[in-house]
Parts: sequence; structure tokens; C-alpha cells
Amino acid sequence: MNRRFLQKVLVIAIALSSVIQVQAQSKKNKLPDWALGGFVRPTGVNPVISPRENTRFRDPMSGKDVAWESNDTFNPAATVKDGKIVVLYRAEDKSGVQIGHRTSRLGYAVSTDGTSFTRQETPVFYPGADEQKDFEWPGGTEDPRVAVTEDGLYVMFYTQWNRKIARLGVATSKDLVHWQKHGQIFSKAKNAALVLDKFHKSASIVTQVKNGKQVIAKVNGKYWMYWGENGVYGATSDNLIDWEPITDKQGVLKAFISPRAGYFDSDLTECGPPAVLTEHGILLLYNGKNNPKNGDGRFNKGTYSAGQVLFDRNDPTKVIDRLDVPFLRPMESFEKSGQYKDGTVFIEGLVYFQEKWYLYYGCADSKVGVAVYDPARPGEADPLP
Repeated sequence: MNRRFLQKVLVIAIALSSVIQVQAQSKKNKLPDWALGGFVRPTGVNPVISPRENTRFRDPMSGKDVAWESNDTFNPAATVKDGKIVVLYRAEDKSGVQIGHRTSRLGYAVSTDGTSFTRQETPVFYPGADEQKDFEWPGGTEDPRVAVTEDGLYVMFYTQWNRKIARLGVATSKDLVHWQKHGQIFSKAKNAALVLDKFHKSASIVTQVKNGKQVIAKVNGKYWMYWGENGVYGATSDNLIDWEPITDKQGVLKAFISPRAGYFDSDLTECGPPAVLTEHGILLLYNGKNNPKNGDGRFNKGTYSAGQVLFDRNDPTKVIDRLDVPFLRPMESFEKSGQYKDGTVFIEGLVYFQEKWYLYYGCADSKVGVAVYDPARPGEADPLP
């Protein structure tokens, strides 16, 4: 083996090494300064909530004992109470045969560290023989988002599902166990006809970190929320119960962002956990669904991944920037195996706890996972395929 041959081999090896390094760098997913993250899945703890067969509940609508969380536990809200994280998770029984055809109720789980939970045996929120039963039975109460005021009032937005039309409902509580239902959030709106009896869901109220606690905030003197799944819309309120949807000059609902062909959010842009008012603006984390035909071919068809969009803090309808790729996507086995086979990280719960951000999400519509962002030691966003 002569010297010239060895030199050629060395040159080729160096060239291959450079190519590999460039490819590795191209797969890195660097977040801009305004974004939250990267979030890291703690080792050995996920999923943090899974279905249970042995917890039963006397359903007030059917009068039967049901295994209320036996099929799936997913799509969680999260908040902090008495120095502990409380997760309110959607639980489905076995009354149906596919997504949307079972009954959903909300379970209660509490944690001192954000990763290990103690759960109540019975649901804390469910369809009952009350004035909301026509909107909540038999599909149930789904996909909660919860936040708290400075004086300790918890406000929860959730989907009322009667298997005909999905509607946004609101409820309040002082202890996260006993709830007062207030009905549909747009029932008293001046332009209620635009939304009231039309499919609408997914509300993310604006919050801020104040004195170390994440609390509901006001924008220009009013409470503000983002809502919707086929586009992100807005609404304002003076009392947290009655909301007025934002319209344009022609009186039409105004979408601030919409699905984008060729991107991970080409099919849906569904609001996630409570939005956060930051030094950069108002940060909304949302769920993007990849359209099977005109989405981003790097990601699985139909998969749900998580995106972020930044709005102007003085004009919450104005988009400043938006991620072009997800910061969190289905990668683990439990995020890709469940009743939603295409893979899902469906984010709904975000809490500031012990100077870290805990993000709770539904895994393939079957279990609950958590990812943690430590501003002092930030991780990386999920890499690109």
C-alpha cells in the first residue's frame, strides 16, 4: 500500500466526515430567542398518566357504574395549586368503538415534582343532569385548558361534545375539584350567531408570570384569548365568563394565522395551552396537523406536532413571527402507538413551576406525557427528520 493511496483514503475520509457533520447540523432544530424551549422529555417517567381499568364511577346520566378511564387518558390541562402541579386529564370509557364515539370525563392528578402523580378515583368534571346536558351528552366534556387569576379563581375552558356540534364551554372553581358550569362562552356575544351553533373549540387564555406565579393577564384592559382549530381566532372578555369574538371591519371572524400548505401545520392550527405574555410579545403554543396530501413530507401524514407563534403585546391580532417547523413532534413509541396511529403530541397544559416550564400533552390520543424546559439549562427542540 503506497503513500499516495493512503493520502487519497485520508482525503475521502475527511470529506465523508464533513458531509456527516453538515447533515447532523442540518437536522438540528434551533429555536429563535422569542420561542419557549427546548423542552426535554425526562428520562424514564413518560407516560405520566395511563388508562386504568379498576376505577369506577356512577354515571349520573345513565345510572350505571362505568370504568370511566379504562380506554384512554389524554389531552391534559395543568395548573399550580398549593405548591403542587394539578393535571386535569381527559379520560374515555369503553362505551364506543372509535375517537369521538365514547364518553369523556375529566380526571384529577396531583404532583409535587411534575412527573409522578397521585390520582383521584373518580372524575371531577363530567356531563350531568344539569342545564348543560344537551350540549355535553353523550360525548362528554373534552380537552380542557385551565388558568388561574391572581386571587385564586381557576377558569377552565373545555369542549362540550354532544356528538353533533362541538362548542366551547367555561367553568370556574376555587379548588379544582368542585366546579360551576357557566355554559357556552359566546352565548351572550353581540355577534353570537357567527359561532354559537357552529363547530368551535380550543381556547387559550393569555397569562403572565407575576411574582413567580403564572396568572391570567389582561391585554389593553381586557381579558384576551386565542381559540379555534381551522385557524387561530381571538376573543375578549370583561368577566372571564362571557366572551366576544374578534371580527374584521366587515363583521366576519378574523383568523390571525391559518394552515399553511407545505408545512407541518398544513391541515389544522389548533390552539394549545394558555398563551404567555413575555418580553417579546404574546406567545401562543399550538397544535399543527400535517395534511396527508399537501403537508411537509418530512413528517408523517396526519401527524400532530407542536408549533409556536408570537403576537404583538400591544396588538394581539398582529403576528410578529412563527415557527416553520415544530419544536415538539411524535418521536417516542408511546407518542405513536394509541388510538391515533399517525402519532400525536397534543399540547394543552403549560405551567411555570419551580422556575421551570412543564408542558403536558396527549400521546396518540391515549396517554399523557410531559416535557420540561429549564431556562437555566435549556435543551434542544426535537430534531428534524
